[in-house]
Amino acid sequence: MIACTAAAIFPVVTSVARLVHLLKIEGFSTTATMKSKENIRSRWHVCGYDWEIRVYPANLYDLPAVALQLVFLGGSRTSCSRASLGCQVIDPTGKIMPSQEKSVMKRFHRPKERSDLLKLMCRGGLAASGYLKDDTLTVRCTITVPQELPIPTIAAATKEIVLPSTNFHQQFGELMRSGTGADVTFLVSGESLPAHKLILSARSPVFMAEFFGPMKEKCSGHVVVKDMDRAVFKAMLRFIYTIYTDIVPELDQRFEEVATMAQHILVAADRYGLNRLKLICEGKLSGGISVDTQLQLWPWLSSTIVRSSRLRACLTGPVFFRPLKRE
Repeated sequence: MIACTAAAIFPVVTSVARLVHLLKIEGFSTTATMKSKENIRSRWHVCGYDWEIRVYPANLYDLPAVALQLVFLGGSRTSCSRASLGCQVIDPTGKIMPSQEKSVMKRFHRPKERSDLLKLMCRGGLAASGYLKDDTLTVRCTITVPQELPIPTIAAATKEIVLPSTNFHQQFGELMRSGTGADVTFLVSGESLPAHKLILSARSPVFMAEFFGPMKEKCSGHVVVKDMDRAVFKAMLRFIYTIYTDIVPELDQRFEEVATMAQHILVAADRYGLNRLKLICEGKLSGGISVDTQLQLWPWLSSTIVRSSRLRACLTGPVFFRPLKRE
């Protein structure tokens, strides 16, 4: 009923071990009759420890939902501090973006200890989402465990070596301006803008799906961008290319002068999955909110497709609804 695809462990320099598997529950519809305590189990071995992921496919507190739980089984190492379990539903065909990853973390002390239940998705919503393929549910699970690394000792250097500051952002910015080696051209408001697929795809999941996903266009060498001003698209490209910086020159002015541009860049960032740029725009807009600017921003936020709980919270806060004092 449950199958695990082969996966590798990914150690990183931050002393963390991570293991990723795809759990497939075949014949998912038959699990609807399982009781709340009945589960499907998968054994893992990460960082010298044995783990178990328990999948509860039918009920969560008497509600029809899919939930998961991480169980510590023990291992060769004498102690364990903490571990986390991250899960998201995926479409094996790649036509649907993975669901939002949900995670749970716990500090484990002894075998058989269990984490809190992690609610993944309601069964009704899962059936309507399109993730189920051939009555099979595929969940990408990640177990992350901190490693206990010895403190390194470094011999004193005879002469201090001063490293120059990185200029990656300047080099990539020049690459964008020159268009050298570009393999895609965007047509925006009548202007052609050359770019590089690999750089765009590395920074944006939307570009990754468009250029290298299963639904990639046959003529992806030329892309027409609709409903976007070329100045906004250029600002977004500049942010993509200027790696390791959070500078948006178009927003580096007084709020009154850049509010409209910030709104348009926020929409573009949301459209192409650039969450960091989206947060920068939200910070610029929320930082300039006043009683006067609220009248400008609220109609726009109500009509746009962008979901920004941060801006909505600022615009609907109590400061804008206090009665005026009469003299």
